Amino acid sequence: MWKEPNEKTICQNRKAWHEYTVLDTIEAGIVLKGTEIKSIRDHKISLDGSYAKVENGEVWLIGCNIDEYNHSSPSLNHEPKRKRKLLLHKREIDKFAEKAEQIGHTLVPLKVYLSKGKAKVELAVCKGRQLHDKRQALKDRDAIKEMRDG
Repeated sequence: MWKEPNEKTICQNRKAWHEYTVLDTIEAGIVLKGTEIKSIRDHKISLDGSYAKVENGEVWLIGCNIDEYNHSSPSLNHEPKRKRKLLLHKREIDKFAEKAEQIGHTLVPLKVYLSKGKAKVELAVCKGRQLHDKRQALKDRDAIKEMRDG
């Protein structure tokens, strides 16, 4: 019998769903230092203004803020806004890099969650929306909500 994976959502980038049209998503692991995972488990993470970038065949998460862990000595704490490497297979990196390099496309983290005790990030290839597209998306969402509620 298939069991649903044990996932606990820690942080979502709700603004990304409004600002961008999501074209494709992928799950990636995050390379973390000791106190970073403790801060993530305490929900001390923010994806506001963060994005991913492909450099030399590796994917990096840039602009993600993980607060310092309160119950640790200052010498053991991490830098909150440092670049973090994302763990993906080579063919996944190649596929996403190709899509992300198209004009108007970018890699945006949608959410961070814990899966079997490990921190994962849902990364998406997105295309930026114009103001009129954002308004239309809101109208469509409201219409669906109105039909559903009756």
